[in-house]
Amino acid sequence: MIKGFTRFLQSPGESLRSLFGPQEAAAGNPTPRVITRDEHPISRSQFSDAALKVLYRLHNSGYDAYLVGGCLRDSLLGMTPKDFDVATNATPEQVKQLFRNSRIIGRRFRIVHVRFGREVIEVTTFRGKPSDDHGDHVASQSDAGLLLRDNVWGNIEEDALRRDFTVNALYYSIADFTIHDFAGGLDDIASRTLRLIGDPGTRYREDPVRMLRAIRFAAKLDFDIAPATEALIHDLAPLLLQIPPARLFDEVLKLFMSGDGLATFRLLREYGLFAMLFPEADECIAELPWFEALIEQALTSTDKRIREDRPVTPAFLLAAFMWGPVQRRQADVEADGMPPVPALQAAAQQVISRELKHVSVPKRFSMPMRDIWDLQQRLPQRRGKRAFQTREHPRFRAAYDFLLLREAAGEIEPGLGDWWTAFQEADDHEQRRLLGKVGVDPASGPNPRKRRRRRRKPRSDSSSPES
Repeated sequence: MIKGFTRFLQSPGESLRSLFGPQEAAAGNPTPRVITRDEHPISRSQFSDAALKVLYRLHNSGYDAYLVGGCLRDSLLGMTPKDFDVATNATPEQVKQLFRNSRIIGRRFRIVHVRFGREVIEVTTFRGKPSDDHGDHVASQSDAGLLLRDNVWGNIEEDALRRDFTVNALYYSIADFTIHDFAGGLDDIASRTLRLIGDPGTRYREDPVRMLRAIRFAAKLDFDIAPATEALIHDLAPLLLQIPPARLFDEVLKLFMSGDGLATFRLLREYGLFAMLFPEADECIAELPWFEALIEQALTSTDKRIREDRPVTPAFLLAAFMWGPVQRRQADVEADGMPPVPALQAAAQQVISRELKHVSVPKRFSMPMRDIWDLQQRLPQRRGKRAFQTREHPRFRAAYDFLLLREAAGEIEPGLGDWWTAFQEADDHEQRRLLGKVGVDPASGPNPRKRRRRRRKPRSDSSSPES
């Protein structure tokens, strides 16, 4: 253990410089720099029990076993690691034989998920460089360079250079607790620099999602993107249109639901990537003066809730991203003579249909999203029992929060949000007073006294024999 462990975590950059010394991040050099246990601050106590079980079972079965990637990077930066990935020379089939609680997933990249309750440890086999000898069922690329399949097994040196960023090409050996740095990742952690391994143009064409990962890591870690790594992002952003919408939805969750959504959004806009994910929203930001403020308010609120470990749902954030397009289309439909309620429903359908071509939003999120939008038309309607019926709607709280965002962003005049705030906190007497202020008869509260129906007297029949 190095001396001054606390100081290391407080100022990891300076500590790494003094500990490891200067070295170029030579992505093409497969010779690792090996850091022994007494020279680095990472301890097994920082790893989850599930990750240790996987590592030790692989090791005791005769396989190489390493922790790799983000968990090491975050530990060296003084952050608490959350996701633990394991790299090994065991094939997916061999890993599956060792763990009954596992399954092989993916065709493009075959990996193994080992599940321990809610925790999943991702196990990958060392990847090698594809060659002409490998059939399309093992490795293949499109004419544009996109990796369609990459299941060539290799050694740890080859695997390191197949990874995306230098700071993710760090390996922790469970055999002797050493750290192996193959691409200068330790130096880049010290300088807080995000750098692609290999030629950026080639690596982005292999997998355009790497551009999104660059933005996500830069925002999360507060790293600068190396000049060569960032130079091509704006020009190659349209390559994201090749990626299946379902995969991009998973990336959207990682981008915006990790507590750094606002910084991520601003970087995505700066590099022209937000338009590839939400094209109509990007168009509306230039047209609607309040729309960008609304998105940033929603992201700020979501980031705050995540950091406070409070529940969040993607539906709320997606509702904000698409609200501008919905409002623009609704105005167009109403101009053609359609009433407001069906106009909103038609606009919502059009916006979602276009968005699904870019990011595949599941119905479990799109339906609550539409409820939030629909309630924006119901919230101003407070006469009679409507206020009480609206308050009992399952999506009322999300719609109310959304209303407050709209007011804060300047889309609508403030006032309605204050009324609903007071109404929720008021007792019965105060609720009736608030309803009276909007022209409601206080007698028409949530449970108005029902008038007793008078029984009608039987009609006399003149044709009856008793008449």
